[in-house]
Amino acid sequence: MADIRYYWEDLAVGTTRDLGTVTLTAQEIKDFARQFDPQPFHLDEEAGRRSMFGGLCASGWHTCSLAMRLTVQNFLHESSSMGSPGLESLKWLKPVYPGDTLRLQHVILESRPLRSRPDVGLVRSRWEMSNQRGEPVMQMEGYGMFRRRHPATPEEMDRSETNGQGSSE
Repeated sequence: MADIRYYWEDLAVGTTRDLGTVTLTAQEIKDFARQFDPQPFHLDEEAGRRSMFGGLCASGWHTCSLAMRLTVQNFLHESSSMGSPGLESLKWLKPVYPGDTLRLQHVILESRPLRSRPDVGLVRSRWEMSNQRGEPVMQMEGYGMFRRRHPATPEEMDRSETNGQGSSE
């Protein structure tokens, strides 16, 4: 694990990070599908052509997995990440085909301390993945928990509750 560069205090609302790109091959699409989503249009070019997608396309779960890999490689491995309590939304907006190069953007939407854990902050983010033509192919929104550089004092915790920033935990 690399040295921590990003603690909760460093994750400002409105910050957008480019988390890199990945290009898919037909073989990668088929390998993922065989193991996790064996629908015909993810496994076979001809079945893909006969489908509403018009060709072999990646599973949406494969797209999510690629987004997770880019997030870990280009952000989380340098952060104080403590995991996630989950996603609020996930949308697959366009099919992903062999040869597509996907770019991932990460936008911080909200940030607040956890009332029950003065050493942890919660961040709500949106991940936006688009293809080489700039067309959105996937969007997710969800939460991440990050260790704080400086745990909140009891006074700060009281202030965050009175400002409506406290957690409902």
